[in-house]
Amino acid sequence: MARTMRKVRVGAVVRTNQDKTAIVEMVWKQRHRLYRKQMRRVARFYVHDPENQCRLGDTVRIEETRPISKNKHWRLMEILERKQVAEVRPIDLETDVAPEITQPRILAAEARAEAAAAEAADEETASQEKAAEEAVAEVAAEEPIAEEETAEEEEAEPEAEEPEVEEPEEAEPEEAEPEEREEKE
Repeated sequence: MARTMRKVRVGAVVRTNQDKTAIVEMVWKQRHRLYRKQMRRVARFYVHDPENQCRLGDTVRIEETRPISKNKHWRLMEILERKQVAEVRPIDLETDVAPEITQPRILAAEARAEAAAAEAADEETASQEKAAEEAVAEVAAEEPIAEEETAEEEEAEPEAEEPEVEEPEEAEPEEAEPEEREEKE
């Protein structure tokens, strides 16, 4: 196709999630044939952006080209206007707009955060105290056991050990194997 015959459009970038691709929206109004009311029409174009220059909200000029992929038939010619996107948290906007409305919410959120931090600290100290108590209990439990073991060893020496007599186990009657059952029947 000759360059002079290629279509040129101007639109706004609405998406830049894909690599080397931007989605540009062009909006225009059209009159309804019967009712004569203005209708809003939207066309979306997949645009080839090889250097990933486009950002959300930019106004760009695109040109029709050969098919680059299944949906991509347009290429980026130039960026006409850059849109400035503010890096502001939503909570900051709320505090500027209506402090008397949002102040209780902010205070409640801060109180919840402090309570959670205090609870975590309490749990940590409780677990440390419990571990210390267990260690003390283990040490206290080990000392008497050592004394009891020596006393038992001294008592065990004078006595002669009697050999244990094993009692014969009663034999259970064996069940006939399935083959033997079939022969009997």
